[in-house]
Amino acid sequence: MLPDHVEEPSPVPVPRSDVDAGGPGRASVVRLWSLVAAFVLVTLVRSLQTGIPLRDPNGAILARRVLLTLGIFVVLLAVDAVRRAPAGSRTRARAVLLTLRHRWGARRLLLAAGALGAYHVVYFCYHNLKSWDVLNRPRDRLLLGWDRWLFLGHSPAVLLHDLLGQGVATYVLVGVYESFSTLVSVSFVAAVVLPDRIRDGYAFITSFVCVWILGVASYYAIPSLGPFHSAPGEFAGLPHTLVQDTQTLYLAQRTRLLADPSAHDAFAQVSAFASLHVGVTTVIVLMAWRLGLRRLAAVLTVFLCGTIVATVYLGWHFFVDDLVGLGIALVSVAAALRIVPLDGTWPRVFRPARSDGPPAGGRGRRERPR
Repeated sequence: MLPDHVEEPSPVPVPRSDVDAGGPGRASVVRLWSLVAAFVLVTLVRSLQTGIPLRDPNGAILARRVLLTLGIFVVLLAVDAVRRAPAGSRTRARAVLLTLRHRWGARRLLLAAGALGAYHVVYFCYHNLKSWDVLNRPRDRLLLGWDRWLFLGHSPAVLLHDLLGQGVATYVLVGVYESFSTLVSVSFVAAVVLPDRIRDGYAFITSFVCVWILGVASYYAIPSLGPFHSAPGEFAGLPHTLVQDTQTLYLAQRTRLLADPSAHDAFAQVSAFASLHVGVTTVIVLMAWRLGLRRLAAVLTVFLCGTIVATVYLGWHFFVDDLVGLGIALVSVAAALRIVPLDGTWPRVFRPARSDGPPAGGRGRRERPR
C-alpha cells in the first residue's frame, strides 16, 4: 500500500556551499569598484573642465535603462529557476519557487546588484564623456587616409556597396546594426543571472566596464564623426532608412551642444574612433567562449562579422575603427580576467540536476569539487 502522504521531491539546485564558493571574492569586488570609482573621478574632473554637468536626457541613459535591467533581471530569474527545477515534480510551481529561493539568497542578490550597479555607473559616465568629446576638433581626414592606405587607394565602403549592392543588403545590415542595443541590454544581465557561479558574471561585467572605459579613451585619442559626415557622397546611393535619420539627429545634437553647452538638453552621441559596436560585441563573443557556450559563441561570431560589415557599409565607422574596436575588446577581456580571476575550468551556464544515486548501468562516480 502507498503511504497516505508522499513527500514532494525537493529541487536539486546548486548547494549553498557551492553558491558561496562561486562568489567573486572580496578582493575582486574591491578591484572592480576601485576601477569604477576612478572612472567616476575622471568624469567629474572633465565635467569641471568643460563646465557642463552630468546629464541623463529624458532618463534615456540611466533611469530608463536601470528599469529595463530590472525587468530583464526578473524575467531571466524566472527562466533560470524553471530550467534548474527538477522536471519530474508533481508540483512544478513549488519546485521552481524553492529553486529560486535556494539559489538567490541575500548574498547572491547583493553581489548581482553590485555588478549591475557598477555597469550602469560606468555606462552613465561613458555617455557623458562621449558627449563632451564633440568639443574636440574632429580628425576624420586622418582616418580616411588610413582607410585608403589599407585598401590601396579605395574606399572600403564603396567596395562593399559594389560587392553587396545597395538594395536588400542595406536593410539586412541596418537590422544587424540596430539589434546591437538589444543584444547588450540582455547579455550583461544574463551574464549575472544564468551562470552557476556569480564570479563568472562578475568577470563578464568587468570586461564590459573595461571596454566602455577604453572605448571613450579612444574617442579622446582621435576625435571623429564618421565617414557619413566626412565622405557623404560615398553613401548617397543607399536607400533612406532610419540610419540616415539617426545620423542627422546626431549631427544636430552636436551642433546644439557646440552652440550652447549650458542648455539643459545639450547632449551629443556621435564619435567614431573606435567602434564600440565591434568592441562590445567582441567582448560578448569572447566571454561566451570563456563560459563554454560554443554554439552561442559561434552564432555571435557570425553576428560580429555582420556588425563589422554594417559599420563600414552604412558609414558609421572607418575600417580602422573596427580594427581598434577588436583590439580594445581583447585588452578588456584580458584586464577583466586579471581583476576577477577565473580558474582554468570552463564553467557551465546551467548545471544539470544531479540524481541521488549512480548512473544506470555503471558505478557511481565521485564529482570533482569545484
